[in-house]
Amino acid sequence: MTTAGHSAIRRDLREKLTGEAMYSADLKLPDMAHGLILRSPHPHADILSIDTAEAESLPGVHALITPFDIPAGRLAPDLLILDTRARFVGDEVAAVAAADLDTARRALDLIRVEYRTLPFTLDPSEALKPGAIAIHPGGNLAIPEPLSLERGNAQQGFAEADLVFEEHYSVPTHSATPLEPRAALASWDGDNLTLWKSTRGVHVDRDAIAGALGIPAFRVRVVGPFLGAGFGNKDESRLGAIAALLSQRAGRPVRVEYSRAEEFVAGRTRHAAEIDLKIGVKRDGAITAIHGKALLNTGAYQASVAGVSRRLGQGMLYLYRCPNVKYEAFPAYTNCPVAGSYRALGAPQGHFALETLMDRIAGDLGIDPLEFRLENHVPVEGQPGQRQSPPDQIIDSQPLEGGIPFSSNELDQCLRRGAEAFGWDNPLPDSGDPFLKRGKGMAMMIYRGGPGSVSAAEVRIDRSGRITLTSGLMDVGEGASTVLPQVAADVLGVSAGDIATHFADSADTPDAPITAGSTATFSTGTAVVQAATEVRRRLQEIASIGLEAPVSELEAAGGAIFVGSDPSRRMTIPEVAARMDEDHISAEATITPGSPDCIVNSFGAHFCEVEVDTATGRVRVLRYVAAHDSGRIINPRLALNQAEGAVSQMLGFALSEELVTDGPTGVTLNPSYLEHKSPTILDYPDLQVIFADNVDPVGPLGAKALGEVPSPGPAAAIANAIHHATGLRLTTLPFTPDRVLAALGSNSAQ
Repeated sequence: MTTAGHSAIRRDLREKLTGEAMYSADLKLPDMAHGLILRSPHPHADILSIDTAEAESLPGVHALITPFDIPAGRLAPDLLILDTRARFVGDEVAAVAAADLDTARRALDLIRVEYRTLPFTLDPSEALKPGAIAIHPGGNLAIPEPLSLERGNAQQGFAEADLVFEEHYSVPTHSATPLEPRAALASWDGDNLTLWKSTRGVHVDRDAIAGALGIPAFRVRVVGPFLGAGFGNKDESRLGAIAALLSQRAGRPVRVEYSRAEEFVAGRTRHAAEIDLKIGVKRDGAITAIHGKALLNTGAYQASVAGVSRRLGQGMLYLYRCPNVKYEAFPAYTNCPVAGSYRALGAPQGHFALETLMDRIAGDLGIDPLEFRLENHVPVEGQPGQRQSPPDQIIDSQPLEGGIPFSSNELDQCLRRGAEAFGWDNPLPDSGDPFLKRGKGMAMMIYRGGPGSVSAAEVRIDRSGRITLTSGLMDVGEGASTVLPQVAADVLGVSAGDIATHFADSADTPDAPITAGSTATFSTGTAVVQAATEVRRRLQEIASIGLEAPVSELEAAGGAIFVGSDPSRRMTIPEVAARMDEDHISAEATITPGSPDCIVNSFGAHFCEVEVDTATGRVRVLRYVAAHDSGRIINPRLALNQAEGAVSQMLGFALSEELVTDGPTGVTLNPSYLEHKSPTILDYPDLQVIFADNVDPVGPLGAKALGEVPSPGPAAAIANAIHHATGLRLTTLPFTPDRVLAALGSNSAQ
């Protein structure tokens, strides 16, 4: 029997391996038209007029929309379906639907747009200066006020320090590079819209699109097909609303799919950031103060900038025991492509700065980096200070205040077990080549542990014994549709294979948040536990009559309900279900996840060995150990996939990936896999993943978050290993050969 703690095979594995899986771009409907989007060639311009007459007269063109003839509803506070101002090269200007893609392309070429170009800026620091042209009404700060958070008194903490260390860090924009470009298929039946689309949340998309179109939400159905890699950045765009309007005008289904270049340019990227970090310490290594300041480039629209701004600073605020911390963030609108959610949004940028400066501090104090972190990491009792939250309030999983313990914290175990597996105390072998320098580095991380928005799940069993788990959650590739049935099965005492699932259809699943923030297993899993527990209780009540035993003496396991003191007295689940008076028993649980008593966070510690070729500047990661505290691991194989995937993905962030916008024109210069240098399997190191021995007392069946938790570690660990190998402290990502060679040359010239 496969339940929690065992590696149930992914439910979608067969379809994906055989090619049967249907992604948004694979879906077809009879008489379907194909949509394309006309995009701005200017980084900033007012659209004065659009002449569509020639395009509309082209045979095979079924519909055409412009910002002058569609509803004025908003998908987000700063995002219309189409706008009369273009804010980056690639911004949506108009859209067409035609019988085939060739006709649609010809129609786009025939649309005549009159632009009035405007001054533009790609630099967030310039955008925030007085007198800069406003990219949106009200100015270029992308949140109402600059973010400023403080615990204790940072100024006093620096006054108490023996030494103060400061550094500036630069992180560029880079793309999530999902294999699947986003796509949407829209179809109307009278006044009712059905939309199949790349999505992280069908209910959130339903509400946003209904609001923008000015129709009731009950008239919009959003279905999430298979998703070809989410990575947090799908969707936050206009795609669904454009497809819906084209379909409405055309009187037939319309599918719109981004090209690969469009996905790079008009998808959502990781925020570029300029980070200033200052840390005060005593000579014995005790940390007295931390002050971080981040300037973020959110591009033309907000998307997830508020969440990114906050999460970037969480490591600075909470990873190290420190009574005096301050974090400030200034996200700016620019005329760059839009940045949004991307795996561990903000945390990789912030941890890169924090963990490299902490490594420098340890080195200057003559303390081993591992010992420095063992001595200074935040303990299970949390940060010093007094609780500010009301006693009955669920604690934020990104806290600022002190005086609150963690539900569990095995960071110490991660550090020790990871170091042992890596052989931290062992000398590295000599490469045998005078140009090849080897070094080792490490980093640790903290991340929200899973509590998120209100979550719901329904568990149902019918008289035949068929069990169905229903959730509005979208499986974005991380395996929620496999793990959540395992949770339900564990509670009900059946095999995970005995549970059918129905996910991600806004028409008939409970309202669900977007799959984001590593919340799926914890938040929806908690609702699954509650619903399954209620169904088990009702089944036990029925079984107690047939078994002639009180409910308190009954247990559920092995697909049966039995008397705990005499397991031979048992009834199978189908036998119990056959005795139901109703056609079915169901229970729906809607919960606000988290705890009023403690912080739920996940932790990790990473170790790596690198080889730096001082002749070419190339950095190779040879070995990598990732140790994680994510509570009880529900599905070990999927958990391993998550950790390995995160580390492999973030190798690009550290070593090669950068989306380049041309300064004079605002044009994205490298919107392709050929030029946006993502790592391949040939670049992946020998990777070992370790999970701490921990059962979290708050999480469902003891689980905590994992999906994004490894992402903040690789860049800092690799940077620290490069320093160990070469003596270079690199502060600008990625560590491309040209940057390494330039640093080596500068270092030798000193």
